Amino acid sequence: MSDAIALGLCSVTFRALSPAAIIALAGEAGIAGIEWGADKHVPPGDLRRASEIAALCRDGGVAVASYGSYIEAGKEGQDFPAVLDSAAALGAPNIRVWAGQRGIGSAVASPAQRSAAAEALRMMASRAAAVGIALSLEFHPNTLTDTAASASALIAAVAHANLYSYWQPCPGIALPEALDELAVLGDDLLHLHVFAWTAKRERLALAEQAALWRPVLERSRALPRRAKLPRYVMLEFVADDDPAAFRRDAAILAAWLEETAR
Repeated sequence: MSDAIALGLCSVTFRALSPAAIIALAGEAGIAGIEWGADKHVPPGDLRRASEIAALCRDGGVAVASYGSYIEAGKEGQDFPAVLDSAAALGAPNIRVWAGQRGIGSAVASPAQRSAAAEALRMMASRAAAVGIALSLEFHPNTLTDTAASASALIAAVAHANLYSYWQPCPGIALPEALDELAVLGDDLLHLHVFAWTAKRERLALAEQAALWRPVLERSRALPRRAKLPRYVMLEFVADDDPAAFRRDAAILAAWLEETAR
């Protein structure tokens, strides 16, 4: 089992840029791996596109960290086979999916909706495992993973060893609550999405939230690990979608990773 934590980037941070430009930017900033989004850069089912981006990553010396799909587990009409095929062509070791239908939070979801999500996730985790790819849940407001307790309960209901969870902060979260969420997720945690937003969703420089992120990184290093994959801390949604802001945030995050590894 790997205990490595690596610097990552979500391609959705720069939807307006080409994959080649994102890879070049990632290389400049010392990014180890990229999570490629299915909404823009790697559309599900476009295997040629996925293979081309995989080759660009190899040539650029950047790993494929994950495939960020927009599958909504339990919602009708979801084409998981196309997502799985694209992840395989991309060489992604993990697929990220949404826990239930977006917009339906854990407090209002019906038992039937939770059951449908669990059943769909069990199927997806099994199919992904058959081709050596992990499956992980987006940790996000207004879904079945809008609290750590709900995410943990959903993973327990799925009861498949190939299902994990991401973590990201609810904008404005206090540090004690963030650390409590990580403790609840425990060894179900795989990757983290990293950004600095106020409670009003105003984007800040990452350095302005050092009081949150440095303890979060320390806690994530201390958690038990179930996944046999490196853990990526993936920068996402920087201030003004500005490459210069990204470079600054990447340098700060890299420094924090080095400091918390001591």
